[in-house]
Amino acid sequence: MVNYHELIEGKVYIGGENALLDALQEQEISDVFDLRDTGTKVEGFPEQVTRHHFPIVEDESGQEGSVQAAIQAVTAAMNNGKTVYFHCAGGRNRTGTVATGVLLELGYAATVVEVESLAKEKRPDINIKPDIREMLKDFYPSK
Repeated sequence: MVNYHELIEGKVYIGGENALLDALQEQEISDVFDLRDTGTKVEGFPEQVTRHHFPIVEDESGQEGSVQAAIQAVTAAMNNGKTVYFHCAGGRNRTGTVATGVLLELGYAATVVEVESLAKEKRPDINIKPDIREMLKDFYPSK
């Protein structure tokens, strides 16, 4: 069973930490963005893949800068021709938040609600917490 999903065809893959090595074996991923606060290295991680740590701490205030930095970094990597995988622990809240932000940055939908729905079509496990959804709406007020 595949426990990761293709957010943007051939360019962006998302999931939880438990699907990371499968994704790396099955896709041509050049960059991995770890959204976990611990940033624990994964045994068996390929040397040729660049690992980035953009911690987002759940249930803690003041994460706006961390969330924005992760969204911008993933978007920039993709725009620079990288194939990326990003994950948190379970691939639901933090991964869903960054997925929604990336899709908004790239203009895939007009509102946070619309783009979150699109992200959930790609990965049904996504479950963004209400306070984080409000943060995204603050980042993208016209959306």
